[in-house]
Amino acid sequence: MTTIKSITGYDDYLYYHMKESFKKAKKIDIIVSFLMESGVKLLEQDLIELKMKNIPIRILTGNYLNITQPSALYRLKDIFGDSADLRFFNEPNRSFHAKSYFFEYEDGADMYIGSSNLSKSAFTSGVEWNFKLDKLTHQVEYEQYYQVFEDLFYNHSIKITDAELDFYSKNWKKNKIYQTTPFPNTNFTEVAADEAPSYVTDLYLPRGAQIEALYHLKKTREEGFDKGLVVAATGIGKTYLAAFDSREYQRILFVAHREEILKQAEKSFKNVRPLSERGFFMGTQKETDKDIIFASVQSLGKNDSLKLFQPDYFDYIIVDEFHHAVAQNYQNIINYFQPRFLLGLTATPERLDSKDVLAICDYNLVYEAPLKKAINQGWLVPFRYYAIFDETVNYETIDYRNGKYQTTQLEEALSIHKRADLIFSHYKKYRSTRAMGFCMSKHHAEFMADYFVNHGVSACAVYSGDEGVHNTAREKALSKLVKGEINVIFSVDMFNEGLDIASLDMVMMLRPTESPTIFLQQLGRGLRLYKDKHYLNVLDFIGNYKKANFSPYLMTGASKSQFKKASDVIKEDALLPEDCIMDFDFRLIDLFEKMDRSSIKIEKLLVEEYERIKAELGHRPSRTELFTYMDETIYLNIKSKAKINPFKNYLNFLKNQNDLSDEEIAWLDTPAVNFINMIEKTSMSKTYKLPTILAFIKNGRLELKINDDNLYESFKDFYSHGSNAVDLLRDKNSQTFKEWGKAEYVKLARKNPVHFLCQSESEIFSSDEEFMYLTNSLAPYQENLLFIQHIKDAIELRKQEFYKNRLEKLESK
Repeated sequence: MTTIKSITGYDDYLYYHMKESFKKAKKIDIIVSFLMESGVKLLEQDLIELKMKNIPIRILTGNYLNITQPSALYRLKDIFGDSADLRFFNEPNRSFHAKSYFFEYEDGADMYIGSSNLSKSAFTSGVEWNFKLDKLTHQVEYEQYYQVFEDLFYNHSIKITDAELDFYSKNWKKNKIYQTTPFPNTNFTEVAADEAPSYVTDLYLPRGAQIEALYHLKKTREEGFDKGLVVAATGIGKTYLAAFDSREYQRILFVAHREEILKQAEKSFKNVRPLSERGFFMGTQKETDKDIIFASVQSLGKNDSLKLFQPDYFDYIIVDEFHHAVAQNYQNIINYFQPRFLLGLTATPERLDSKDVLAICDYNLVYEAPLKKAINQGWLVPFRYYAIFDETVNYETIDYRNGKYQTTQLEEALSIHKRADLIFSHYKKYRSTRAMGFCMSKHHAEFMADYFVNHGVSACAVYSGDEGVHNTAREKALSKLVKGEINVIFSVDMFNEGLDIASLDMVMMLRPTESPTIFLQQLGRGLRLYKDKHYLNVLDFIGNYKKANFSPYLMTGASKSQFKKASDVIKEDALLPEDCIMDFDFRLIDLFEKMDRSSIKIEKLLVEEYERIKAELGHRPSRTELFTYMDETIYLNIKSKAKINPFKNYLNFLKNQNDLSDEEIAWLDTPAVNFINMIEKTSMSKTYKLPTILAFIKNGRLELKINDDNLYESFKDFYSHGSNAVDLLRDKNSQTFKEWGKAEYVKLARKNPVHFLCQSESEIFSSDEEFMYLTNSLAPYQENLLFIQHIKDAIELRKQEFYKNRLEKLESK
């Protein structure tokens, strides 16, 4: 009997031998210097069978040189949960090249030892030399290796917990040694062979960031959340991610605002879920009986359209380009339907445009793969960002109201030959073959296209409408650019989202950065991987416009809370993604310094922000609307300043803006205002006080006393919503709340919020063994609908604040 089997990989693949060992194993231990996504995918079915049979498995791997891929570890944790013990070798100054696989059976054991790490090429096509040793006949050798494994596993390792893996993933960078090496006979052959160019991928299996996001989505549902947001840079494959994540659900709704996005999404879902019936709800096409419906927000967001479906018709809803979700039609859809899970997708970070889209997902940021991470992990190409000082336009002479420049004045200022000369001279510095310039209007795009054509560069303009000498249909212009028949497209809001041009090698920012969202979308158009494309050139023409100093934050992902000054961000090279360059004209640094020094008083900024939001909404904002739409920098400034924080006494703030109704003015210095102000200010480490106060509102009327039945009904309703229930699930004393009856809910209410409200707010609340009471001084306001509306708004604000603080605490860990 052969006791040592030689496996060379030349004519005999290691995987074929291991497959048999996996089938009969009763225990498995693996030690490898690195793990690759391809290896886990190759073994996936074998690993799933191990999990189903409850076979114990331990894996020790290395994290040196960033070769072990986070996605490989995420997939292993997704398959095994807590039943597998995964660890990193933890001696940074010691090399780690061990590669061995131990299989214990009912009647013996085998050990595979040699050169193969856990990757597809090492198990199949690579030339890898391994031995298979039988423990029975090589017990001394087997035990010697196994004892070393035991020592390394328990004494020289760290557990790969969710927190450890999250940290590893956030800081992981694609290893340059194997990323750039041209030599097939290096020590990194196995890795290089495993790393096919990223633009050649299997679209029908999760990969990279999708694997990571799917793991986090699964975990967030286990935590009790019924909605969540995924923020990922362009090129990650967010639509495929949604298709993969939806596979366990039957009825799916995919919402977007452009038809081409819906059509592309339908193709992606078809590849992932070919057996599901698919239909469209847009324009004149109104299909309502398909498994998966792709709906335009314009068509579905109307009340008549929504009524064609029952609120609980869809199990799973995806809202693409989620930064639009604060718009009314999106809100109509989100507020109408009651899915088991709602997924928001966007490439845009929170609050950059003073619209806190996270609020719509109850501040549940499930997964984030921002620009820096996407470039570091090799999912997007690096950029060369050139910030060019533009003194041809004096923006101080252009009217600026409610967060925007006056359109006609801005158009005229940007469409001058002196500025076009500046743009063209910088364009010619780089050998661009396919560029896109982003303009602010049709006239501006026509002007730029005409200028470039007259200076010998083939160009066209793309915008909605038929007018204009250089205007070209989007598909035709795109085809010409890809074929090299034209060199530049000057676009107006036609390529911001939903479509990427992989071969694009330059983008030109030709309009002020009034919207960080649009800026990042435009940048993302050119970051897709493409054959022989090593980086994207970005030309940004910056003058003295409002928010000019935003660009360093946008390019690095730094926040205002980290760096108060834009000039400080520019100095921090470590903030940039790998192989990226950020080059600012020194005059811009002077401009940014001047802008930072001339900051307006926060009180004045707050009033300006209030007026901006009021104008945008078309009505006086509620507390919750002001909180949702407020610029993050202003919010952080006023958050801890009780005297100027409008959320600590909103009626008083409205009084100072002369924006109270006569009825509200009559409330001032009355118990009505005191009650509302109590809700705004009462301390909250949990959300228990909110359903307690809500219990007093019944059928649009404020009751002055409630009993245990009222408390039970209010608590049960409040915590039936996933985001509210999260904290109950996280607390070991209330983890089983879904099985609770009246007694348990009433015990929680009486022990916590009822007790503390009656103690700290004794002028308002009191209680006995049977009832909880409100002060009789509120009797005149019991039927006042405006008063009750303020109460509900204050409660909703406190809930949103609680969610936001919960996320901030999680991110700070």
